[in-house]
Amino acid sequence: MKLLLGVLVVCALAGSGHCASDSVAWCYHDASCGPAAWPTVVSPEFCNGSRQSPVNIDTRSATEDSSLKNFIFNNYDNTSGLTTITNTGRTVKVALQDLTVSGGGLSTKYQSLQFHLHWGNGDAVPGSEHTVNGMRYPMEMHIVNMKESYNGNVTLALADSEGLAALGFFIEVMDGNATASPASWNTLASYLANITNSGDSASITSKISMDDLLVGVDRARYYRYLGSLTTPTCNEVVVWTVFKDPIKVSKDVINRFNSTVHIGNDTSILMINTYRNLQPDQEVKTTVDNSGSSITLASAQMAIAAIWAFTGF
Repeated sequence: MKLLLGVLVVCALAGSGHCASDSVAWCYHDASCGPAAWPTVVSPEFCNGSRQSPVNIDTRSATEDSSLKNFIFNNYDNTSGLTTITNTGRTVKVALQDLTVSGGGLSTKYQSLQFHLHWGNGDAVPGSEHTVNGMRYPMEMHIVNMKESYNGNVTLALADSEGLAALGFFIEVMDGNATASPASWNTLASYLANITNSGDSASITSKISMDDLLVGVDRARYYRYLGSLTTPTCNEVVVWTVFKDPIKVSKDVINRFNSTVHIGNDTSILMINTYRNLQPDQEVKTTVDNSGSSITLASAQMAIAAIWAFTGF
């Protein structure tokens, strides 16, 4: 059983379309293998654990933590960092190469392995995994990272309560009537036509970088908590970072995900509602918001200037 669990996590991290995990049925679309059944279908030890993800982030109860500093995103500007895009039958996954992330309150440098997406059924039916004050976004992107010192050794990562670091980015509909925007996301979505069936994979030849995809996000503002993988085997080995600013994408691009890729062959249903239900709340920390201090300082300076003007100095 331990070997099987290891294989499941390898498949989740590596970005392959088919692997031995297919012998253990889990899905999003059917009650018999969907999220509610995961604790009994695959791994009660983990999927029924005490630090499961995703969670609702209550901004009122999140506590500020001054140790949550800026991240260092190494090679995120590399336009050759995205290598292949795959329809896994459960999500769309993009493999990454030669990218790392450190800082941000993480204990060490992590290697960025892949990112994948969660969505609902178009812009009208949101499908992010995390929610903020009960609000669900149309989509969510997860960048999966492993401690660089483990050199891709999944066994070591699974034995470490912080062996993996996941970066979560909300995606919301862009204001106005823009289409095919931003260009980076329109380019990424253009590959969906090449991976309509489960197991399909395509090389990414367009020159887009992770920085291009993370357009408009202030990566110094985020939430932090300790949680799990959001798919079986739900291992509780993940340092979660959920960024506050969403990525804004035009409606037509968002709607391509739920209307293009299938969970099997082209006669199977379309891939929709690819997210796990919310799990019990965890302790959430947040970066320190300095905007209030800046306003206070500005107000004080104005007050001093007024006093000087009044007293004739």
